[in-house]
Amino acid sequence: MSRPPKCRRVAFAPGVIYFKPAGIPLRSLEEIRLFVEEIEAIRLKDLEGLEQEQGAENMGISRPTFQRILASARQKIADALLNGKAIRIEGGNFEMSPLRYRCAVGHEWEVPYTTMSAPPQSCPACSTSDVVPLQPLGVGCGRGGGRRWQGGRGCKRN
Repeated sequence: MSRPPKCRRVAFAPGVIYFKPAGIPLRSLEEIRLFVEEIEAIRLKDLEGLEQEQGAENMGISRPTFQRILASARQKIADALLNGKAIRIEGGNFEMSPLRYRCAVGHEWEVPYTTMSAPPQSCPACSTSDVVPLQPLGVGCGRGGGRRWQGGRGCKRN
């Protein structure tokens, strides 16, 4: 009996989830599906410029697993770009990382992603209203079929 894959931590869910070549009707296109954790690996390695070890640590996975996810994402993106296919970003096996904040005084704290409905208005330690996020804010969380990240089951913690 095989074990389910380890859930990957994701700190950013993209607001745009679909890309297609210009001038070609959608019904005529093949579609490539990128999982949310694949986009996170691309973001960490190629956009943020992290080493694979750092990216793996951020996602809570091993470096070889990070490498496999990254290679899969890059292959899919290359296929879509070179062969004129659409890209849909959805699903996968992930959980949203807690959101971190810092106030002007220097206090830092985390808010679980699933309980977050709006950014905090003040610091829980000193009540200052000068609060900034320490990581990108995504648009939702989940696992599986997409639906704009809403209604996902998330990953079970052991």
